[in-house]
Amino acid sequence: MQRLPSLCLLLILTLLLAACASGGGARGVPRAGAGAAALPPPDTSNAQVALAEAVDYRIGGMDLLSIGVFGVDALSKDVRVNAKGQISLPLIGTVTAAGMTTQELEADLKRRYSENYLQNPQVSVFVKEFASQRITMEGAIGKPGLYPISGKITLLQAIALAGGIDEKIADPRGIVIMRQVNGRRMAAAYDLRQLRNGSMEDPQLYADDIVVVEESGSKSAMRNFLQTMPILGLFRWF
Repeated sequence: MQRLPSLCLLLILTLLLAACASGGGARGVPRAGAGAAALPPPDTSNAQVALAEAVDYRIGGMDLLSIGVFGVDALSKDVRVNAKGQISLPLIGTVTAAGMTTQELEADLKRRYSENYLQNPQVSVFVKEFASQRITMEGAIGKPGLYPISGKITLLQAIALAGGIDEKIADPRGIVIMRQVNGRRMAAAYDLRQLRNGSMEDPQLYADDIVVVEESGSKSAMRNFLQTMPILGLFRWF
């Protein structure tokens, strides 16, 4: 009977140590780690399509394109993609450009010009201004705001682009990525220190991602909201 208080004390200490070990960071948000699945790309269930979109930039509305036809200056011009994702070009008229890579658009324009106007035209497409794809950087960061992206960009690169975290108030264990996937929102938390030392993979960001750098000891609505959700792994719906 005398051992019972000692066993109870040992159990209490064990629970306290476990609580301390799990503290800090964006609690309730799944955290990246060894052997865990990556936060999935936005709005796709096809891994091959996701890989292709990660490698090649997809043209979007309001992007400014420089289109050249070798040897035909009259057909070479800068055009802006309209809100419907279309461009208007001499001879061939309206062409849908949104959703295509520059290589795909080059092939499409070459086909169109070849049908009735030119013999084996050499067409080039270059994106002069990226206006349609951007990410949002919020929270305890140097320069919060919207940032246009072109091609691939990682979380560390985006943080650097936004002026780095605010070292005085930022919680390096609470870097949260929010993303729309298949019409629903997902979130995952990352530890900036582990990203920097290479022990955690630096995740790729996609257009419309929202990155929130939480404040240390924050009692924000986001932290409170995230804390109420069960941990389902590295990522989860919310």
